[in-house]
Amino acid sequence: MNTDQGSQFTSFAWTDRLKRVRTRISMDGKGRCLDNIVIERLWQSLKYECFYLHAWETGSQAKAGVSRWITFYNHLRPHAAHGGQPPAVVNLNSIETDQQAQAVA
Repeated sequence: MNTDQGSQFTSFAWTDRLKRVRTRISMDGKGRCLDNIVIERLWQSLKYECFYLHAWETGSQAKAGVSRWITFYNHLRPHAAHGGQPPAVVNLNSIETDQQAQAVA
């Protein structure tokens, strides 16, 4: 079982249970949470820019709303980390640059 070092995973109740069923315990070191910073930022943006602004009544409405937001996030929303460009534009430019470099080589 690999986890971070959150209190829910370091409690005696949790670790004792794993040991009783002979599960090996592995915990990420301090600072490993930074590995997840991109996805954590995505979830934060999704919550504040989408979830918290809508009161969907059905799962279908929520799925459609999140789908629209993901499309917006990837194709239209400016990202400071990309110089104000959306990820899709940066990705497309990267693919085109790679293809040009391969053509020259």
